[in-house]
Amino acid sequence: MRKIIVLSMVTLDGVMQAPGGPEEDTSGGFKYGGWVAPYDDEVYDKVVQEELKPADYLLGRKTFEIWADYWPEHGDFWPGINEGTKYVFSKNLKKLDPLVTGWKNSVLIKSLADIKKLKNSTGSDIQVWGSSKLVQLLLKNDLADELRLKIHPLTLGKGKKLFDNGTIPAAFTLIESIVTPSGVMIANYKRAGKVKTGTVGA
Repeated sequence: MRKIIVLSMVTLDGVMQAPGGPEEDTSGGFKYGGWVAPYDDEVYDKVVQEELKPADYLLGRKTFEIWADYWPEHGDFWPGINEGTKYVFSKNLKKLDPLVTGWKNSVLIKSLADIKKLKNSTGSDIQVWGSSKLVQLLLKNDLADELRLKIHPLTLGKGKKLFDNGTIPAAFTLIESIVTPSGVMIANYKRAGKVKTGTVGA
């Protein structure tokens, strides 16, 4: 069985939309694209470089299309993204757009059953970047084994959220954490069974 690992840059209020640049994703009138840039530092960069090691990838359609327009020409920064298999999740696409199928190792999958089959196959861990609707589907169906979050010290109010639309109650264990000089909390969580309750001070 392969682990599905969600990697996400988020704000304090859970926004994950367009962290990388102003034109990355302006849907919904989003005005704050590129909001992670002021928080870059040596510690942050070291963590990111570790995450860019070779893997396979599960991406939503929109994230895939954004990436397919960029990463084939920038493989010097992230070699693994071009070599790894990109599984593109879309319920509506019948086939990948010819404009992006030139990005090698790209495979269309169309259902929750396909994701479960992929998870139960053999191979490397599967990373999920961006892809807010896909992440919410994974969380709703208890398919995310780890959450690797970079929590940035700002709020944006509006934008696509990490936790939304039916996330199930679930417990996680913190397995690694660090705070960067710029104030970003980097926290890696592993799925850890059911939510436990009790009375404080009892």
